[in-house]
Amino acid sequence: MRFILFFLRCLASLASGLGKKKKLFILIYHRVLDAPDYLRPGEVDINSFDWQMDLLSKHFNVLSLEEGVNRLNTHTLPDRAVCITFDDGYQDNYKNALPILKKHTLKSIFFIASNFLNDGRMWNDSVIESIRKLNCASLNLTKFGLGTFDLTTDQDKVSSVKQIITKIKYLPLNEREKIANHIAKLAADLPNDLMMTEVQVKELRAQGMDIGGHTKSHPILATLEPEEVIDEIADNKTFLESLLGEKIIFFAYPNGKPEIDYLKNQTEYVKQAGYQAAVSTEWGVADQKWDLFQLPRFTPWDTSPVKFMMRMVYMFFRA
Repeated sequence: MRFILFFLRCLASLASGLGKKKKLFILIYHRVLDAPDYLRPGEVDINSFDWQMDLLSKHFNVLSLEEGVNRLNTHTLPDRAVCITFDDGYQDNYKNALPILKKHTLKSIFFIASNFLNDGRMWNDSVIESIRKLNCASLNLTKFGLGTFDLTTDQDKVSSVKQIITKIKYLPLNEREKIANHIAKLAADLPNDLMMTEVQVKELRAQGMDIGGHTKSHPILATLEPEEVIDEIADNKTFLESLLGEKIIFFAYPNGKPEIDYLKNQTEYVKQAGYQAAVSTEWGVADQKWDLFQLPRFTPWDTSPVKFMMRMVYMFFRA
């Protein structure tokens, strides 16, 4: 496997661009779980995150997002340039991701949705954790116009979680919360320690990690009025800067798909708030053609180092 990884490293050097045309690969994570979770199949666990960070540390040039964006802008990126990012502010970022990042001497930026700090719970987690705990055969949401969902087996629960989240994600914020809270009331003893505390955010920064903005309440910005978008972005930035005692310069759009989760004209509000760049969730690798306020991100889902690295090489080539 060592020879294969060395060969892929050479391919990655070629694929990441030549001279002043080098590209920046920005990885996106949300959680680093203690162990695999059937209701969260898209999230990495400690073991997976550890070998991924080991791979990055040995075969790529991992930069802070600030250095990566600055060097993209000045055409001075190294070969195989990569940045690591986390969205939302989950507590396992602090408990699980931070020690692994420090073990491999890597930096990351953590984009924080500030309203959920200190025992808060995001709406999607209310749905997931409620369905995990419900012992009934079905969940009736017909009064919300959503139908009935089968909870008989674990696979039924996985399917129901996906369907419910898809159906309510783009509803107005108050309607989305109403449905999520209704589901939460049907279950007992939901976890209230999924998100970081303010102290943990400050400690992340003290340990050399960077912090970025991610709105207050993680809304779909494309569904909001201009003044609501401005409040979400500005209040979140003000809160985090007061907490940290310093300016924050990067922003991540909630959900992050262009023209679906946020609108192109809303990038102006991010600029007006004083940010220097922003990241989306559009799949891709950034080069000089990309708008600094809509930078793409991508993380391979592969479960072995060789396949993970092959997909990174592929993404570099297709950029």
